[in-house]
Amino acid sequence: MTTLTGRLKREHETLVRMTVIYCRDHHGQTDNGMCEECSDLMAYSKRRLAKCPYGEAKPTCANCPIHCYKKVQRQQVREVMRYAGPRMFRHHPVDAIVHIFDKLRRAVHPMELRRKHRKRD
Repeated sequence: MTTLTGRLKREHETLVRMTVIYCRDHHGQTDNGMCEECSDLMAYSKRRLAKCPYGEAKPTCANCPIHCYKKVQRQQVREVMRYAGPRMFRHHPVDAIVHIFDKLRRAVHPMELRRKHRKRD
């Protein structure tokens, strides 16, 4: 099982909170849990975050130049975020504000870093 720490853990927890909101309103989950489909999506997102090449320095996935998710899962997460994002302020205001600041983080593509490193040598 994958263990996330620091910023990666916080990002995953924010996504889980968004998914709970989405699942409750779209799939009828009432016990603050998620249906099997949403649980599978969160397990997938956790695996992908654990393998992120940026590690703790990663931007939000929407601002990342490297797309780790498969097309179907990326679309599912977009749908969840589109719906739950505006509702996060009501349910989890601190997480929503932190996520907005995380969106401002810029990621430098690994190839760009490599080019800069070569120029210095």
